[in-house]
Amino acid sequence: LSHFLFPLSPLCPSHPPIETMSEIELLSPPTDGITSLAYSPSTAGDFLIASAWDSHLRLYDTTANKKLSDFDLSAPILDCGFLNESHAFAGDLKGNVTTVNVDSAQTRVLGYHEKPVKSVRCNVEKGLLLSGSWDGTMKVWDPRLENACTNTLSQPGKVYSLDTVGNRAVVATSGLQVWVWDLRNLAKPEQERQSSLKYQTRCVRSFPVGDGYVLSSTEGRVSVEYFDISSKIQSHKYAFKCHRVKSDDSVEHVYPVHSITFHPVHGTFATGGGDGFVNMWDGRNRKRLAQLRKYPTSIAASAFNNSGNKLAVASSYAYEEGESLMGRVPDQIFVREMR
Repeated sequence: LSHFLFPLSPLCPSHPPIETMSEIELLSPPTDGITSLAYSPSTAGDFLIASAWDSHLRLYDTTANKKLSDFDLSAPILDCGFLNESHAFAGDLKGNVTTVNVDSAQTRVLGYHEKPVKSVRCNVEKGLLLSGSWDGTMKVWDPRLENACTNTLSQPGKVYSLDTVGNRAVVATSGLQVWVWDLRNLAKPEQERQSSLKYQTRCVRSFPVGDGYVLSSTEGRVSVEYFDISSKIQSHKYAFKCHRVKSDDSVEHVYPVHSITFHPVHGTFATGGGDGFVNMWDGRNRKRLAQLRKYPTSIAASAFNNSGNKLAVASSYAYEEGESLMGRVPDQIFVREMR
């Protein structure tokens, strides 16, 4: 497995310099620790939800720069997303998995875990929700059913992040474990893997085409992995360093990579780190395409809209320097045009 730092290569004509794009700051942002961002699958508008430690799920129109709704779920929200154009979902610190009708403002608690829900994702093709918890389980939910929980699956440790595309789900847990599940056969994991990275996993995201995943760690590294276990395909996996900053005295400061988000059209991806930077990557060709400007503090979350022409970035301190910086930088959400 090769480990190297991507060069900041000149952008090809199909990737114009990102620094020339316009950017806005959303009004009425969360007030305490942004945890997740997600755009609606709607093509009628650019609607964004944001979850936070202040227990509120907020809905924004990022074109009009207006907060449309604010839902109080009564517990810090650790992850969120959209089921469809009118329904959002969230997982919280109390262990609840909740859906929210953003049109009627009605909420429904589908069920709960024994401990906080760290990650919740929607499998669009199957209409299912997957939730991963610190109780060491992944639950499968069908919101169309009255008894929505259809499966509870034991994992090898606390679930830190999960994702699902097509027939697969990939679950990253404590102990550097990565389990891959075939949603058509949940009797046992399809694959039981060890992370290629040496330190705790922060985020895992599947390639949009479903043939592999990208995983990040607390130690400024990202790995690109493939599901096909043949030696030919496995020879293409690799890892690289990123989100590391050298100080004036040449000391390298290493930051966690908190977020990974894929472009819905091109299949490239963005990483956000504790260094306050967002990097754009072409994972297939092993190139860094660009680096956005430095944001005020940690990049806690990021999300592309449905067409890929906007990137939402959450600048929210993630305690990389301990409590000394707590409250000194406000939580902010920026929306950048990506023409």
